[in-house]
Amino acid sequence: MTSASFWLMVLGMGVVTYLPRTLPLLLGSEMRLPLWLERWLKLVPYAALGALIFPGILTVDPARPWIGILGGIAAAAVAWRWKNFVVALIAAFTTVYILS
Repeated sequence: MTSASFWLMVLGMGVVTYLPRTLPLLLGSEMRLPLWLERWLKLVPYAALGALIFPGILTVDPARPWIGILGGIAAAAVAWRWKNFVVALIAAFTTVYILS
């Protein structure tokens, strides 16, 4: 790969990344979305977070996946009750540590 093709590839990746982020901001600032779509879009970060966390819960100890599941349940219960990320994280670590 030559230096010119490398820099063209980097520039192309930058454009492909930049355009989808800026076009909705520039073109859609006056556009109102339907209420059902706004509510649905607000749930996307939670779904993405769950999709990122759940596989990790199952692979804490591949021989004993129930340990990770119980740690996840402990974190979810503490987060639901106290709504504090740090306390939920400590609950998950403690649960997994004790069960391991």
